[in-house]
Amino acid sequence: MAPSHLSVREMREDEKALVLEMLKAGVRDTENRVALHALTRPPTLLLLAAASSGLRFVLASFALALLLPVLLAVVALKLGLRARWGSLPPPGGLGGPWVAVRGSGDVCGVLALAPGSHTGAGARVTRLSVSRWHRRQGVGRRLLAFAESRARAWAGGAGEPRARLVVPVAVVAWGVAGMLEGCGYQAEGSWGCMGYALVREFSKDL
Repeated sequence: MAPSHLSVREMREDEKALVLEMLKAGVRDTENRVALHALTRPPTLLLLAAASSGLRFVLASFALALLLPVLLAVVALKLGLRARWGSLPPPGGLGGPWVAVRGSGDVCGVLALAPGSHTGAGARVTRLSVSRWHRRQGVGRRLLAFAESRARAWAGGAGEPRARLVVPVAVVAWGVAGMLEGCGYQAEGSWGCMGYALVREFSKDL
C-alpha cells in the first residue's frame, strides 16, 4: 500500500487496547533476537560461566546450574524491553500517541514522541511500531514523516535552536536501520551493557 492511502491522527481512547497489543507484538518480534545478541557477547558468556560455576556448589543438578543463569538473564532482558517499548507512554510535550490508519479505518501503526533531555537535543521517538500485517507497505515511512513534521513544529514553538529527531533502534532491527539511513538519518551513538551496544540511535537535522 502506498503511503498516500494512509492517514495519521491522535489515538482514541477506545483504541488503547489495540495499540498496546501492537506495541507488545512489536517487542515480541524483536526480544528473542536482542536476547541472543546480548547473551553471546564475550563478557556476558564469561559472567554466565562464573555464575554457573558458583551455582554448582549450591545446586545438586549440573544442568540446572548451567541453565538457571541463562534463564534469569533472558527473563530480565525481556522484561526490560517490554517495560521500555511494550507499554503506552504518558502524554508528552509533543502530544500523541498517534496512529496510522488505512482508508478502511484499520489501525496499522503507532507513534509516540517526547522532547529531548536538554535544550538542542531535539525530539525523540519513544514508540514506533507497525502491525506485522501491514509491514513493508509504507506505514513506517509515513509515521516517520509525520514525526519529522511534529518535531519541526515543536522546535519552532519551543524556541529550540534547531529541529532534530532522534530514533532509537534495537541493533538487531536491521530493516528499520536501513529505512532510517535511506531517509537521511545517521547513526550517532548507542547504549547497551558492558561495552556492547543493544540499541543504536539515529538522528537527523530537519
